[in-house]
Amino acid sequence: MNQLRSFSNILVTGGAGFIGSNFIRYLFTEVGFAGRVVNLDALTYAGNLENLADIAAGYPDRYVFVKGDIRDRALVEQIFSQYGIDAVVHFAAESHVDRSILGPEEFITTNIMGTFTLLEAARKAWGARQDVRFHHISTDEVYGSLCEEGAFTETTAYDPRSPYSASKASSDFLVKAYGHTYGLPVTISNCSNNYGPYQFPEKLIPLMILNMLEEKPLPVYGDGKNIRDWLYVVDHNAAVWTIMTRGRVGETYNIGGENEWENIRLLQRLIDIVAQETGKPAARLAALITYVKDRPGHDRRYAIDCTKLKTELGWTQSVSFDEGLRRTVRWYLVNPTWVAHVRSGAYRAWLSTNYDNRV
Repeated sequence: MNQLRSFSNILVTGGAGFIGSNFIRYLFTEVGFAGRVVNLDALTYAGNLENLADIAAGYPDRYVFVKGDIRDRALVEQIFSQYGIDAVVHFAAESHVDRSILGPEEFITTNIMGTFTLLEAARKAWGARQDVRFHHISTDEVYGSLCEEGAFTETTAYDPRSPYSASKASSDFLVKAYGHTYGLPVTISNCSNNYGPYQFPEKLIPLMILNMLEEKPLPVYGDGKNIRDWLYVVDHNAAVWTIMTRGRVGETYNIGGENEWENIRLLQRLIDIVAQETGKPAARLAALITYVKDRPGHDRRYAIDCTKLKTELGWTQSVSFDEGLRRTVRWYLVNPTWVAHVRSGAYRAWLSTNYDNRV
C-alpha cells in the first residue's frame, strides 16, 4: 500500500449538497482531519447550509463556507491563493438525469466549464508541485448500460447515454488530460448510486420514503426492472479519502456497493422497512406503487467492479444495504423540519413547472 499523504487546506466543491456535506462531516467527525476545509457551493436548489450547521458551529476556525460558482475563475483563483489550497475534492455538479433531459445547458456549462475552471486554477496555483491532489468525483453512468451480466471496470469504454452522463464523461477526460499534459496530480473515482442522510428528495430513495409517509403515489419507470448498484454515502466518502491519501497519481478507481437491486425490488424492501418503522400497513403502502412511462434513454443496468480499490488500497464497504436503508429511513423520520425547508419555496415552484417526480 502506498505511503499515507496528508493535506492542510482542502477545497470541497459542492460541499453543501448531499455527498459533499457528508464528506465534510466525515473528515471532521470520523477522520479527525486537523486542517482547514473550504466549502465552495453556489447553493442551487440542492445545496443547503442546514446540512452542515453542526460543523459550522463545532469547527468555526477550520471550516469556511464560500458562496460562489465553480465557473467564476476570479473567485476560484482567490480561494486557492487566500487559503493555500493543497487538495481539491470536486463534487460540484448538476447531477439529475431527468433534469438534464429537460434542460441540458446548465449541465454542460457547470460540469464541463466548471471543472475546466478548477483545473486551470489548480495548475496556476500549484505549478510543478506533486505534494498536492486534485480528486474528481464522477459516476458509473459515464460507462453506459450493461446487459444482464458483467460489471464496469476502470478500463470499460465510456458510452454516456444522457446529457448528464455525457457532461460528466467530458469532465473526466479533461481531468485526465490535465494529468497527462501538465503533470497535475489528479485522481478520479467513478461511483455507483449513493443513498443516505441529507439526500435531496428528487432522488429515488428519499422520494419514495417521503411519498410513503404522506401516502402519495410511488411512481416507477417502465417495468421497474432497471438495476442499480447502491452504495451508502459514508462508505463512498471513506473510499474517496482512501484514494486521496493512498491512491496512485493519475489513476481512476471505481467505488461500488456490490449491491445490485431492481428498482421495484428495492421499493418493496423500502416499503417493508417504512412499515416496520412507522406502523403503516405494508399492503397499504404497496398499493401506492404506480407504473409510469419510461424516461428517454433509460439505462437498463449499472454494476461496479471495485476490485482495484479493494486490492490496491484496502477499502471495503462497512454498511449493509438493509442497515443503510434503515438508517436512512430513520433519519428522514426524525428530520421533518429539514425536509420541509428543502421542499418549500423556490424548489416547489421549480418542481411544479419542470418535473413530475418520476424515478
